[in-house]
Amino acid sequence: MSASSKLPPFDPADPIGIDDLLSPEDLAIRATVRAWADDRVVPYVAEWYEKGELPGIRELARELGSIGALGMSLEGYGCAGASAVQYGLACLELEAADSGIRSLVSVQGSLAMYAIHRFGSEEQKQQWLPGMAAGEIIGCFGLTEPDRGSDPGDMQTRAKRDGGDWVLNGRKMWITNGSVAGVAVVWAQTDEGIRGFVVPTDAPGFSAPEIKHKWSLRASVTSELVLDDVRLPADAVLPEVVGLKGPLGCLSHARYGIVWGAMGAARSSFETAVAYAKTREQFGKPIGGFQLTQAKLADMAVELHKGILLAHHLGMRLDAGKLRPEQVSFGKLNNVREAIEICRTSRTILGANGISLEYPIMRHATNLESVLTYEGTVEMHQLVLGKALTGLDAFR
Repeated sequence: MSASSKLPPFDPADPIGIDDLLSPEDLAIRATVRAWADDRVVPYVAEWYEKGELPGIRELARELGSIGALGMSLEGYGCAGASAVQYGLACLELEAADSGIRSLVSVQGSLAMYAIHRFGSEEQKQQWLPGMAAGEIIGCFGLTEPDRGSDPGDMQTRAKRDGGDWVLNGRKMWITNGSVAGVAVVWAQTDEGIRGFVVPTDAPGFSAPEIKHKWSLRASVTSELVLDDVRLPADAVLPEVVGLKGPLGCLSHARYGIVWGAMGAARSSFETAVAYAKTREQFGKPIGGFQLTQAKLADMAVELHKGILLAHHLGMRLDAGKLRPEQVSFGKLNNVREAIEICRTSRTILGANGISLEYPIMRHATNLESVLTYEGTVEMHQLVLGKALTGLDAFR
């Protein structure tokens, strides 16, 4: 028997055998999240997107909590304690359904819950994390401001001491989950430096008007946060961090999930293009049988699976405690940029049908335009890598 006859068959869904790197538990978690997304999101998300709403978000959050997807890689307090790779696989499957669903999970777990878990007091953890892990409490993360995006160190939101209390004033912008959240982690300037605050959203002076008229992430709740003399007790502050390293540490954790998630949107678009190319006929045969179409499909497959392999590599480094922020920037910069190109190329294979919500491609493409710039623009990640490569700071 020749050596080649012992080779496993070629799998178009896994052309370079990345699944061989995954454990049975990894595969089971991926299958659970994929099944949930296929059942609870995929059949409805085009209508949600068209209407610009995410109905039943509280029920969806509870369901995500029930499958362990919220605060998934955190330990204790009702969290699943999954590996970074397992969390990444979940992000990929959620974003294959829609970027808005992955954003819901990412902001809940990697920003709001992570901030409390990493920098909060034991009392804060006990008060908030179990309910957030279960999806009973939705969280949001207030860092970006109307005039302060890439330069959060210059934030204008202020927190001042008044006796034994803190009083917060300011505005935050483009806040996922804001108007449905029960708790907000808000970052503000203080006399001591930047501090994080755990803000119950029913506190007097707090409001979260929803942002409308979006043409991206339409199946997602996006809000402004307004803090008008919001009075909080002394123990509302996150005690374990002072300075910009707090929110930036949270962002690095969330960006890691994006490295995986963007490949989910890319995979959905690519699979749609492959299926379409095998059935759409022109000039007497399926267009998948033409060389130019096959060239597009081959190039997309190469970039898609390179991106997944990169995400897996970064996940292994995170699980080993070796993942640096510069490496997260490397992953986000590459994978989101390539995911957008895959969506655009997939759209060309579908022609005019590619712009229809009957297919997911244009929805993924417009969502990724937001993913490209949120949690760090292309330029910021290029400068992070540029500084790491040269040792020279070009930010200012």
